[in-house]
Amino acid sequence: MTRSFSPVVSLFLLLLQTICSATVENAADCAAVGTLISSCTEFVNYGYPDPIPGSSCCDAMTVIGTYSDSSEKRKWLCNCFMDLINVYNSNATAISTLSGFCGVVLGFTIDPNTDCNL
Repeated sequence: MTRSFSPVVSLFLLLLQTICSATVENAADCAAVGTLISSCTEFVNYGYPDPIPGSSCCDAMTVIGTYSDSSEKRKWLCNCFMDLINVYNSNATAISTLSGFCGVVLGFTIDPNTDCNL
């Protein structure tokens, strides 16, 4: 049996997808990513507790992972992470491990030496 959505639900889903895509593609800076990463502040600053799937930190990383669905968005997101690492250099290792702890695939390696243009 094929399941279909009502026209209202379909329109809502299309509108939501358009809004989310426009927000990410038109972002002048990485404030949204920084805000989401702030859910991981304890781990980034102190190295504990380890983020686990279902935690607010991993929920934020899951949202960030949805931003990496195209090569253009991955490049943008990669640059955001590199900016964060440059600002919080002493915490670069913690930042680089977030996606792994949370089981989120971003499509690039979070590392101070990553070239986001590749």
